[in-house]
Amino acid sequence: MDRADLATIAGLIAEAAARGASLTSNLLAFARGQPSQPRDVDVNALLADAARLLRPTLGEHIEIDALRATDVSRVLVDPNPLMTAILNLAVIARDAMPQGGKLTFETRNAVSGEACVNAEDEIGVANHVMVTVNSLRLRGPFISIVRDFIRQSNGHVNVCKETSLGMSVKMYLQRASGFVQPLAEDPSEGGDEAILIVEDDDLVRKYVVNQVQSLGYRTLAVANAGEALTIIDQGERIDLLFTDVIMPGSVNRWQLAVEALHRRPALKVLYTSGYAKMDMSRDGRLDTDVLLLAKPYRKVDLAKMIRTALAA
Repeated sequence: MDRADLATIAGLIAEAAARGASLTSNLLAFARGQPSQPRDVDVNALLADAARLLRPTLGEHIEIDALRATDVSRVLVDPNPLMTAILNLAVIARDAMPQGGKLTFETRNAVSGEACVNAEDEIGVANHVMVTVNSLRLRGPFISIVRDFIRQSNGHVNVCKETSLGMSVKMYLQRASGFVQPLAEDPSEGGDEAILIVEDDDLVRKYVVNQVQSLGYRTLAVANAGEALTIIDQGERIDLLFTDVIMPGSVNRWQLAVEALHRRPALKVLYTSGYAKMDMSRDGRLDTDVLLLAKPYRKVDLAKMIRTALAA
């Protein structure tokens, strides 16, 4: 017997779980200081997602108001740490308003020469989009983290003391002039390509193989770089090398990539890691020729990055 009500409830549970998984991934990536992976982002859509996540979290005593300009430009930024920064700022604002209050988000295109009273820096923001979070009591260390992230994205942060609104954080984000490492439009798209998976943890390797195969790809899986090179030397078709950054054995990730590409120059490479920065990035941003999928990741993110790597 069909139960439409149960199907609706199941759908809501699945949506909540997906949002929770996304938020957890964002928080872990932000806390670990993983390299920034900027891309073309609709900041209005990102704020709408943030508001949906925050409404059940902040409580009914906090009103959320979103002032999103309809003509706002898209921005060039890593959406994960930006979302995490906005969520954390909102929680700080809630803690500063125990009796209730209003939290305001605002987006608009910045204009040349603008600044706020008591701003920490005088900045030129003509080619930026401003994202503002109002009603805060701020903590220095967290604001420093936010400022470092925004600077990695070629942006600026101003902390403004405004009597009517309490305090606000204005994040000036660089307008997007094109895509950086564009992701596949259809996250469910797969293919018949062959992917060599290098992962030393047995359980993780089995999980990744299952996820990749469910997208339609053919897989080969090994535990270390030496085994990977043996497979490559055997001449089987391999379109993509998907390898963990940290691996056991005498051959490290760079040596694996160099040796693999020496043997097969057309081979594509996609890295994955749950650790921060290492030597894969400079100044907190990935080198332009490196594709990295940060752990933990969702199946949709895996699908997108595989297509991106194969198209590179």
